[in-house]
Amino acid sequence: MTISKLITMSILLIFSSLAFGAEESALPAIRGFDPVSYHTIGRPVMGNGNHVSTYKGQQYLFISKAHKSKFDRDPAKYAPAYGGWCAYGVAVNKKFHADPLVWEIVEGKLYLNLDNKIKGIWAKNISKNIEKADKAWPKIEEKPAASL
Repeated sequence: MTISKLITMSILLIFSSLAFGAEESALPAIRGFDPVSYHTIGRPVMGNGNHVSTYKGQQYLFISKAHKSKFDRDPAKYAPAYGGWCAYGVAVNKKFHADPLVWEIVEGKLYLNLDNKIKGIWAKNISKNIEKADKAWPKIEEKPAASL
């Protein structure tokens, strides 16, 4: 085997392992918390890799087969609003990473916020903020957060 072939094979191996590593290091939705736990237990509980579902391109982890089954039957009910982005951020046409420990269920839907300070602002007029976010979301959903 020639030196150039060895170099080419080495480069291909490096790039393929980098690509695989990037795929493997992708974070699960809501940082691995079980979205069903907010509704059934009343608090976020960390899921695990034994029970996983994919919805709208995001992987969700669950604490049990039963929670995974509930989610699979009605993912729109359990997945957080706005793909898990900060609800107040979406209301102001932004995508801020949300803290899954800063949450609220409103009329059966899970909403996350950036932090407790932002949640306090959002909570001053929840219905108006949800209305604004519902209008903004279709316009920003596919846009990268950095572009907003």
